[in-house]
Amino acid sequence: MNSRIVIDPAIQHGKPIIYGTRVPVVRILGGLAGGMHVDEIIREYEVTEEDVRAALAYASEVIEQEEHHLLPAA
Repeated sequence: MNSRIVIDPAIQHGKPIIYGTRVPVVRILGGLAGGMHVDEIIREYEVTEEDVRAALAYASEVIEQEEHHLLPAA
């Protein structure tokens, strides 16, 4: 995984966060999904552009590792 993303059970209940902050990756992703611009995320959460990119890369890696199973046709 990325060195900018950490999981620490003592911070945010073990959810992935941006290293050196208490900002959960999901908050970055949610902001982007909700229409925030990267510059707004950087200002709002006091993270860097590299942190935002790391959050996106982390999400991509997690999704890539998921197993998908087809459901039977109804």
